[in-house]
Amino acid sequence: MSKSIENEIENEEELELEEYGTDNKVFLQTHDKINVSLSGEIELLEDGYVEIRLVTTADMLADHLGLIHGGFIFSAADYAAMAAINEKNVVLVAADTQFLSPVKLHDDVIFKAKVRHKEGRKRNVHVDGFVFDIKVFEGEFKTVITERHVLKLKLNEDEEAQEL
Repeated sequence: MSKSIENEIENEEELELEEYGTDNKVFLQTHDKINVSLSGEIELLEDGYVEIRLVTTADMLADHLGLIHGGFIFSAADYAAMAAINEKNVVLVAADTQFLSPVKLHDDVIFKAKVRHKEGRKRNVHVDGFVFDIKVFEGEFKTVITERHVLKLKLNEDEEAQEL
């Protein structure tokens, strides 16, 4: 085999390795339709861990002084928890959160989420949010991984009978 053909084959094999993520790269499996401009963009995704950056915008304002509504902070933290679990059918069932400091217009909020506990289909995730080195948010998110999408679950036999 000629040297140029060998080099071409090696280059194709390297491209395949990069394309298929054999370097243990983790790909997002959940929340594929989320609006990242409102809930943050993933900066780092690992197995059981994620970092998300939320850049606050005028669409998130709560008042004329530049305060960001807490719902957007919660949304980004929730998204971080779901991405850290990274299962297709994960849903939030409870959250214990604290808003530790106000967030203002144009702040970059970094959310760090780590899966802390696994029990069957249940997952607990701890999420911290920071503006620079100031912790602005802390929360424990309790989730469940369902077999099917939550909107496709049969909740009881009566619903099944009604469909017939």
